[in-house]
Amino acid sequence: MKILVTGGAGYIGSHVIRALKVAGHEPIALDDLTSGKQVRLGDTPLVQIDLASPGATEVLIDAFREYEVSGVIHLAARKSVGESVEKPEYYYQQNLHSVTNLLVAMRAANVMNMVFSSSAATYGSPDVPQVDEDYNCRPINPYGETKLIGEWMMAAANQSWGLRTVSLRYFNVAGAGFEELADTAVANLIPIAFNAIANKKAIQIFGSDWPTPDGSCVRDYIHVQDLADAHISALEYLSQDSREHSVFNVGTGTGSSVLEVIQSIRDVTGLEFEVDLVPRRPGDPAALSADVSRIEKTLGWKAKHTLDDIVSSHYRAISKQPL
Repeated sequence: MKILVTGGAGYIGSHVIRALKVAGHEPIALDDLTSGKQVRLGDTPLVQIDLASPGATEVLIDAFREYEVSGVIHLAARKSVGESVEKPEYYYQQNLHSVTNLLVAMRAANVMNMVFSSSAATYGSPDVPQVDEDYNCRPINPYGETKLIGEWMMAAANQSWGLRTVSLRYFNVAGAGFEELADTAVANLIPIAFNAIANKKAIQIFGSDWPTPDGSCVRDYIHVQDLADAHISALEYLSQDSREHSVFNVGTGTGSSVLEVIQSIRDVTGLEFEVDLVPRRPGDPAALSADVSRIEKTLGWKAKHTLDDIVSSHYRAISKQPL
């Protein structure tokens, strides 16, 4: 299949493109390159545009027809929880206009397969140890709200005009499948921690009084290569026949606290560094880990990498980055 990957020059997108090629698909990247890097794409064709811009629909329709696209993996989005709390209208504009433009173009060009990058942020702050896909979603920040609305838009397109759709609710993505594809955005815990170490600064821990075993936030960390492979499984699932919109968690099923991640960094690298306990951030849930039984049973997908694998792969990758 010829697959358009929005956000294809980004950290996750470039891993998905590699996975598509290994699986025998032909990827085409779409990216505005504000944070993505074209060097990650190699010989993959690039459509450069802001997907939320007013003229994006016409560009998309032309691209769908030129490349004979048969499916889309939609990754492009603004994704900082903290920034979404500070700039909610910007997040609604960017993330929801992107989905709208994409769906309008797909319908016009008769592109009938979509894998949507959703998020565990749709759940909000659940009151269960592991959250499954049937949990009543109550996002606690605008980022999570945009992802949940995106899922509703997928389901509506499925019901209205038969778009075959899967939403993958990512948990905390980290690590590197290839050394040249390191996460350089410094937006998530593991890159933030290594960036602090490199700059000889203390690693900040946002809150030490959460209702968790060690007082720090608990998250489910998924290796980016496992996540990329989940997209291939989702595409194969969509290709089987027409079906209702489906939602799957993508995680390991095991939560790790911030302090456990810090300890893994120490164990893997042998580095010495300081930590600094600071107040909680608005919009953060105390604990969030995945029930992954549905994706394992339905798609036959299961995460293969441990927390130490994630940390060590990120460490190797950033060590190879140019200064």
